[in-house]
Amino acid sequence: MKQGPFGPRGLPALKTPGWTLLVQGVDLHDRRAHELLQRFRFVPDARLDDLMISFATADGGVGPHVDSYDVFLLQASGRRRWRIAKQKDLSLREGVPLKVLQNFQPDQEFVLEAGDMLYLPPLYAHDGVAQAAGDKGVGADCMTCSIGFKAPDRAALGSEILQRLADFSGDGAQLLYSDSFQSATTVPAEVPGELIAFAHQAVQKALKDPLAVACALGEHLTEPKASVWFDAPSGDWSGQCAGGLRLDPRSRMMYDSHHVFINGESYRARGADARLMRRLADQRALTVEDLRRASADALALLADWHESGWLVQTS
Repeated sequence: MKQGPFGPRGLPALKTPGWTLLVQGVDLHDRRAHELLQRFRFVPDARLDDLMISFATADGGVGPHVDSYDVFLLQASGRRRWRIAKQKDLSLREGVPLKVLQNFQPDQEFVLEAGDMLYLPPLYAHDGVAQAAGDKGVGADCMTCSIGFKAPDRAALGSEILQRLADFSGDGAQLLYSDSFQSATTVPAEVPGELIAFAHQAVQKALKDPLAVACALGEHLTEPKASVWFDAPSGDWSGQCAGGLRLDPRSRMMYDSHHVFINGESYRARGADARLMRRLADQRALTVEDLRRASADALALLADWHESGWLVQTS
């Protein structure tokens, strides 16, 4: 296995069988891929992850494996044979750079043609192999689009939320643990019960405000991936434009009943401004008419997002 980026001659020849190329997050770089991903927004954006494209020559694949998320496998071109299984043995082979199952025992098989799609729930073992085209066995132009949906791990999500809540509670005043009452001890390695109670109080205080929990969750869900960056706009935006505004494909925007979230930041919103921002999040665009009805505060916020590259003008 090799990881990119690859140079012009970094890939095997197309006539060489048995290799595959995986490109993640294609929707962040290609408008057509982004539009394809939007067709899957019948599932909330909080679950939608990205679109990965795999290209493979004949007999190419990554081996049997499981994913920790829901995935739709859409065959874009060529043919790919999928063998799948709902098996409990998820032990992995040793000494390989990928998480390949050691004892894969398929119980179903499908051959996907261009336009076919297969859905797999989390932890469903599967193995996809590109099929040869023609009698000569020449590798088909096999491209598969994988539309992945995040399935948050409860422990990891809880850790992230607690960390963000700790950041929210930084009001400048420190409340330090005090043990001036502590008498001399003969068991210095024992954690004091009072300190355990102090820790419980800290966690309970962080969780006391339900709006803070929702705010931390929204910021986490819209936080851009480490590989994402935004380009500065080519020109200023004064609040008026001929074609409206749209979210940059890399922008993640969501909302709840009290907040609007975009790219890891949160804003309290209500009334007409909240309805405007929710329309932007749902439709990923605002028309000229939407902008004409927007308040001065909403336009100022949109201008800031445009300056950050989160919004672009519609041509």
